[in-house]
Amino acid sequence: MRDLFTEIWESLRRNKLRTALTGFAVAWGIFMLIVLLGAGNGIMNTTEANMSGINANTMEVYGNVTSKPYGGFKQGRYIELDEHDLAVTASPAFADHVDEISAILTQSGFKMTYGKRYFDISLSGVYPDYARMNRVDILAGRFINRNDLNARRKVIVITHMQARNFLGGKENYEALIGQRVKIGNLSFQIAGVRRAAENENDSEIFTPYTTLKGIFSKSNKIDMLAFTFHGLDTEEENEAFENDYKRTLNTLHGAAPDDERAIWIGNSFRMNMQMNKGRHMLEVFLWIVGLFTLLSGIVGVSNIMLITVKERTHEFGIRKAIGANPWGIMKLIIAESVSITAVFGYVGMVLGMLACEVLDATVGANPIELFGESIKVMQDPSVGLDVAMEATLLLIVAGTVAGLIPARKAAKVKPIEALRAE
Repeated sequence: MRDLFTEIWESLRRNKLRTALTGFAVAWGIFMLIVLLGAGNGIMNTTEANMSGINANTMEVYGNVTSKPYGGFKQGRYIELDEHDLAVTASPAFADHVDEISAILTQSGFKMTYGKRYFDISLSGVYPDYARMNRVDILAGRFINRNDLNARRKVIVITHMQARNFLGGKENYEALIGQRVKIGNLSFQIAGVRRAAENENDSEIFTPYTTLKGIFSKSNKIDMLAFTFHGLDTEEENEAFENDYKRTLNTLHGAAPDDERAIWIGNSFRMNMQMNKGRHMLEVFLWIVGLFTLLSGIVGVSNIMLITVKERTHEFGIRKAIGANPWGIMKLIIAESVSITAVFGYVGMVLGMLACEVLDATVGANPIELFGESIKVMQDPSVGLDVAMEATLLLIVAGTVAGLIPARKAAKVKPIEALRAE
């Protein structure tokens, strides 16, 4: 074995430039594959992070504009949801799948004042179930509860950025629990502090639905209703439920039962399934691009080995003349091919993972401004060590295959013809 490695080293040392160029092609191939996969993971992680605040099995329902005339009404009529829709959603007709239900009523244009500090805010009246549906992260205090809802208490849940401002930059949010702020001409008590998205304009303040409706809204209209569900495990089942639900609400509001646009439903479960499909397609595409890049390096290794065999034909003839068997010569060529792909493949893998770290420290750590909002392009653009090792092992296997053709050619060299070769 030691003699084999010595021969390989001598062969590579005699052709430094050729070895370096071939190795660069191999390293570049695995480097690009790792970077492409890392960048793809970073983009998908950002997408998943933006959806992380939504329960995996939640539907959000909004009124929309009708797309066809019906019942004496022209198309283009706006459908407004109301509390009757809440009752229908909670009815036995949908009880087999619907779990928790929440209505949302929003009023904007308020100024919230605490001492000499103030914020321009919007108030959202919600049910207690809203916190679970949207994974509201409470940092101090609590969220709206049933007692608040039933008693129409003037309590609010503010964001941690607002709380930090009220505290002069400090983060002892518990100090604000029970304190009162002025919203418009009314006094509200702070019940909790929630985590807000710092890279978005998130200033929404939550209060009990009944409180907001009793003070600011005299109608039974709602801006949106949401509910969690179970038992809809496939895209087909979700689509069938949505169509049935839309037909029911359309009929309630005098819209055509088959009007697809009158009611808009945001289904987080279906969005997750579509996102997973998109992630899979992106990964397949990146693997294909990366493997073609790898292929160019492997072809280079095979070509170099063919040149090596041609240059060493005389040497192989002498080896066979003194008793070397064909497998010994094949082993030498294959080992040289594997050595190039393994060493430079490992170098490319390490550099690729370092490049992913650089991406995370630069692009990942510096959000961009888009339409007035700060958005991260990539989040944790990395590749697991298992994936990187699998890609490198694949490269080594490919290097073995790349050396087979030149090795077989070398093994077939006839001693007499080889000794005559120049």
